[in-house]
Amino acid sequence: MLVPRSIPWSRGETLAEHLERQGVSRRDFLAFCGQLGVMLGLGSLFGPRIAEALAQQRRPSAVWLSLQECTGCTESVLRSADPTIGELVLDLLSLDFQENLMAAAGQAAEDALHQAMEANRGSYILLVTGGVPLANEGIYTTIAGRTAKEILEEAAEGAAAVIAIGACAHWGNIQASNPNPTGAVGIGEVIKGKPVVNIAGCPPIADVVTATVAHFLTFGRIPDLDAEGRPLFAYGTRIHDQCPKRANYDAGQFVEAFDDEAARKGWCLYKVGCKGPMTFSPCPIFMWNSRTDWPIGAGHPCIGCTERNFWDTMTPFYGRLPGVAGFGVESTADVLGAALAIGAAAGVATHAIATGVHRSRQGKVEKEAQDGQD
Repeated sequence: MLVPRSIPWSRGETLAEHLERQGVSRRDFLAFCGQLGVMLGLGSLFGPRIAEALAQQRRPSAVWLSLQECTGCTESVLRSADPTIGELVLDLLSLDFQENLMAAAGQAAEDALHQAMEANRGSYILLVTGGVPLANEGIYTTIAGRTAKEILEEAAEGAAAVIAIGACAHWGNIQASNPNPTGAVGIGEVIKGKPVVNIAGCPPIADVVTATVAHFLTFGRIPDLDAEGRPLFAYGTRIHDQCPKRANYDAGQFVEAFDDEAARKGWCLYKVGCKGPMTFSPCPIFMWNSRTDWPIGAGHPCIGCTERNFWDTMTPFYGRLPGVAGFGVESTADVLGAALAIGAAAGVATHAIATGVHRSRQGKVEKEAQDGQD
């Protein structure tokens, strides 16, 4: 993904032509585009339109800035095992600047950045990992003698789209947590006047980046966003509502301690700190490691890393949330099981009473009928 290939792009080559030279069949490409349609909330039948739009794309320029971060998000997006067709779609981007991947360094790297921005002004995609420190005039992250804020503002001014990747770029992440000594903020706090897409998570799921880029290349605009600037197709639903352990939650079946019998049975992790009821993320659907697993599937509670300020609002990570919404009212895990039991008992009692009343009435009717015959 986004690295040199054994079969490099030719000048003026479309994605369809490039995929054919890579040995990707039309059938596989259409199947992939159908999956993209599902991921984007458009349905698999929208796949042919996505395929048609992407197939005609010629390689647009991309500039990737790394600001106040640990490079974990870069690793998440770039690591892969195949490569997959999704990576080849991202390979559609001509990555003209990414300091962690490019061979150039120092002044040569700076020259590459400015050449890419000038040659593709108004059309390049700006990808950003890392936040922006604003305290003390931004001295906590400087590159080539300039602050992260200066670099970001210059790069965003000529970009066609801005995609902020990871929690640092979303809101500042652990650097912005209390007491936030560097004055760290997310990309959206600096860039005004144009929309910023936040691919939330620490780190984010690479498939969301792929789908967001594909949406922009297909429709010429960013996808619909929620109030946090996150793509609705990925962050429109809580983990709690997609979790395979939701049935255990509803049944009042909870892990009380790691490696207890309930944990071995795979019951709900709410009582050992799962933040799924408060977290909007596609983790249960997209998963990780080539879609083999995800934290809750591996027996670890969600820590809420796609939510703003999660280091402050979701900690302690192994402490319980005070209450969650259930059945249209606020319910807690302590009373949920009892409530279900009471409800079941009430149902049994109601059924028994109703049965008794029915039988009594039926007996009375039968007796009156017998008396009439006599």
